Parts: sequence; structure tokens; C-alpha cells
Amino acid sequence: MYKEFFSMVKKNKSNNTIVIDGVVGVGKTTLMNLLHDELGYEYFIEPVVDNPILDKFYHDRKRYSFPLQIFFLNRRFKMLKEASEVKELTLMDRSIYGDLIFAKLLNANNEMDDDEFNLYMELLANMLDHVEAPKLMIYLEIDTDSAIKRINDRGRDYEQIVEREYWDNLNKEYQSYFKEYNLSPLLTIDASKYDLANNEDDRQYIVNLVKSKLKPL
Repeated sequence: MYKEFFSMVKKNKSNNTIVIDGVVGVGKTTLMNLLHDELGYEYFIEPVVDNPILDKFYHDRKRYSFPLQIFFLNRRFKMLKEASEVKELTLMDRSIYGDLIFAKLLNANNEMDDDEFNLYMELLANMLDHVEAPKLMIYLEIDTDSAIKRINDRGRDYEQIVEREYWDNLNKEYQSYFKEYNLSPLLTIDASKYDLANNEDDRQYIVNLVKSKLKPL
């Protein structure tokens, strides 16, 4: 499925967006804030605070999976349009490019039925007609146990009730997705090796790594 998805995105030219992606709790926002502070790029953040469905979803995934995915799909498409109006490089915490990962998992777990998933895919395909590949994709990979520890540490109540199996399956979907990823240059970072919130050496190393990846683009 991911190969088919990637074929829908225009690759003849890229936009000016750097996308940071990875499982829940991996540190996407921390890295985005770091790159914003160090490199001055404008950023577009994943909508969480004003999301009226997210908390309900974690309490009843089957009932709220479809409206949640439509909410994110719409917001991420809007974010990408807004980012495209900025001439300089921009940063994005998740994006429409990785949106399918969650929908595919929910459908596989029978938490989004086939009719809903097919409608979601139709909407996604229509949006992708107007989407170009990112300038750079940064994938923060991490093992499931480390991700769960970070989720617990940040203490969002609605995330604490989720079973380990869901996080583990989500992580496997991310691994499958990025194994096939071919839209743009890809920088994979093992997030478990770096403390970007507190270690200045780690912070500077990652900033320089991103700068070196961007240099030839």
C-alpha cells in the first residue's frame, strides 16, 4: 500500500518543507523547536490542543477513528498549503505525507471499517493531486519501550490508557512506511541515542547533521 501511496505524490519538484515524523512521544516537537531556534525556520505544528476529538478517540477508538483521521487530514492539508506560501524553508511536525500510517493501522485493527477507510483514501488521493514532495523528511526512529517511557513522562492523560500493543503496532507501521519511503531525501535519526531537551552536545550534533543533509538540496 505504501508504494502505491508514494506514487500519488508529485516528485517532479519539491516544496520548501522539512517534515519531522515518527511515533507518538518520539520528540518531534522538541526537534522542531530546536531547528526553529538554531536555524530560524518558521514552523507549522500538529494540531493537538484545539482538537475536540483526540481525547474521545483514545477512550473509544472504533467510534472516533474516522472523524479523527478526517480532522487531521484536513488540518495537515491546510498546514501544507500555508507552508507553501512561505518562500523560505519551513518545518512541519507531522504532515499529510504520513497521515496514512494511522488510518491503515486503524483499518487493520477493525477500528475503522472498510467503507470509512475507502472514503478516507479517496479524500487523501484528491488532496495529493495538489501536493508536492517535501524538501527533506526527517524520521525519528525509536524502540517501543523508549517511546512509551517518553509518553508516560509527558503525562497526557488520554495517552496513558492506551495499551502497549497499539504503540507497538504503530511503531511497526512507521518502520514499514519508511522502509518504502522514496518521496524525497530521508534523514533517519535514532532518537533513543540523543537527549535533545537537555544535552547541548546532542543538540548541536543534530543541528549540524540536518544542516549537512540540507546543504546539497
